[in-house]
Amino acid sequence: MKPLILVTNDDGITSKGIAVLIEVMKKIGEVFVVAPDSPNSGMGHAITVDSTIHVKKNKIFKNIEAYECSGTPADCVKLAKHHFLKDRKIDLVVSGINHGLNSSISVIYSGTMSAAVEGAIEGIPSIGFSLDDFKYDAEFSHVKRWIKRITEKALANEFPANVALNVNFPKYSDNPIKGIKICRQTNGYWHEEFDARTDPHGRPYFWMGGDFVNREPNTEGTDLHALDNNYVSIVPVHYDMTAHKTIKDLRRWKL
Repeated sequence: MKPLILVTNDDGITSKGIAVLIEVMKKIGEVFVVAPDSPNSGMGHAITVDSTIHVKKNKIFKNIEAYECSGTPADCVKLAKHHFLKDRKIDLVVSGINHGLNSSISVIYSGTMSAAVEGAIEGIPSIGFSLDDFKYDAEFSHVKRWIKRITEKALANEFPANVALNVNFPKYSDNPIKGIKICRQTNGYWHEEFDARTDPHGRPYFWMGGDFVNREPNTEGTDLHALDNNYVSIVPVHYDMTAHKTIKDLRRWKL
């Protein structure tokens, strides 16, 4: 029996990235799609709790049952698990392919990875895929075989409990991808800047921008080092955000 694969993303159901991901997943298993009806980039692990969620069947993908959802990427996984597929076992959740990297600290803000983490919370093997290219018409041809390979390995091996894989790909170039590196998250942050403006009615508003700051450039073993050297990076991600090594230190405070 073919594995049941849930596909979602944060760029919206009409993005090129999800179409490419579905194309690859169709060769591996039975595909079911629940994805946002519009872009949800930077949504993180938000869920809809104060308004209704609207869902509509979408026939955009030939011979694939697909639904577009007004909610967040995490909502999409929840709906699939507890409504559409409540009587079936989901073998794998895949999210993406995101237009833009989700390396380093960006994993915290990513709707793509939050969908994968939601799958992990539900005990489902989950993978988020992202490409270092923000363009709407980004080139994905060089990553298809790597996605297929990683997915098949994930289905064939024992998957770590409650862990999601954060997979990032270099941008397309004339140089072929060298291979895969299992990495840790790069220590970095976004240095934000806010451009203060005024609308035609005299009301102030802000436009956020900024640059990424890498605290450990050229450090081997990190996801950005792998990507800078034309490797696919894979970082295992866990939703338990406890700083375990700090527990003993806090106990010494004798609170």
